[in-house]
Amino acid sequence: MKKILFFPLLRMPSGHHQVADTIAGYLQRRDSTILCKKIDLMSAWNPTVERIVTNTYLEWIHYFPRNYAWVYKHMANKSNTGRSYKYYDFLFMKKMKQIIAEEKPDLIVCTHGFPSYFLSQLKSKHQCPIPVINVYTDFFINDVWGREGIDYHFVPSQAVKNNLMNRNGIPDNQIIVTGIPTDEQFEKQLTPLEATSKIKVLVSGGSVGLGNIAELLKQQSNESEVEYFVLCGKNKKLYQKIENLHYQNIHPLPYISSREKMNELYSNVDAIITKPGGVTISEALKKGQPIFIHSALPGQEEINLKLLKELNLVQILKENLSLDDQVMNYFKDETVKDQFQASLQAYLREIKGGSPNEIATFIQDVIDFNREDALKGSARKIN
Repeated sequence: MKKILFFPLLRMPSGHHQVADTIAGYLQRRDSTILCKKIDLMSAWNPTVERIVTNTYLEWIHYFPRNYAWVYKHMANKSNTGRSYKYYDFLFMKKMKQIIAEEKPDLIVCTHGFPSYFLSQLKSKHQCPIPVINVYTDFFINDVWGREGIDYHFVPSQAVKNNLMNRNGIPDNQIIVTGIPTDEQFEKQLTPLEATSKIKVLVSGGSVGLGNIAELLKQQSNESEVEYFVLCGKNKKLYQKIENLHYQNIHPLPYISSREKMNELYSNVDAIITKPGGVTISEALKKGQPIFIHSALPGQEEINLKLLKELNLVQILKENLSLDDQVMNYFKDETVKDQFQASLQAYLREIKGGSPNEIATFIQDVIDFNREDALKGSARKIN
């Protein structure tokens, strides 16, 4: 049996967990003997601390977003790949070593930079013979991610690949442009329901319903030419706010865990309004949906937004203008629509190596090669 460890971070719903679950799904649907196990290093070290960190993070970005953005920029995203986190080494390295010794995996996949950092330290000191893959879940790579010693990198774009090669000296054959992996359901093209006269828009704030969605929608009217379906995640207050608007063209939706249901929603709308989270954006791009950005969380999402705008893959909504007008103006402007389609197709061509089949096959080949190499090493020792 082959065993793969996945390392996201924290236990709250996030893109790191979604991508880990997605790749595990790719593998297990093709080989049921593969064992995929997800471990959060923080809660494995101390569950109480993990809960405190999670709650602190959510309150920090909610109440002090500018402060969080400043700290993130200076602590994790100053293009300083030589940064040292020796304090964290002292706290977590022993736990990482213990997990590897107890689990004895054939492969490790990191979907967050924090565990990747420790594994990079171990690999560079030749203390971890197990192959490690970094799978990046944003459209850029921050300083926390380990580079040295990491065997392979699944990157979101050709630009990120070029950066790793030019600035970090990572060989071409160790970097695969996969895009941000999304659930296999989104590869399926469904037949849309019968068309209506109204434009249908899916509005998302992420799994915890963050963002200025209620403010964005509350000035809309029942006479709107746009129909909104609002994903409220687990945010019950947001759901109630939307419901209390009593607009016939605005429909709040509770948390949806089913990828099949999400694919149906994507297939039956004309556009999506969302935050620039890596997974949600990638899902929408693969479904060919025009994307409007309503807000960005400080830190990672602000950087994602800047890069996505440069790639002409998103439209940024303006708070002082009517939401209906901005959506309708996009669909009436053939030039803008054509520009988006050209940018979309160029990006999809870049990430064509990131299909579920190709990712699953690549990972299985890495495991098989490493096992074969280990057996040869054992034979050499015996002889």
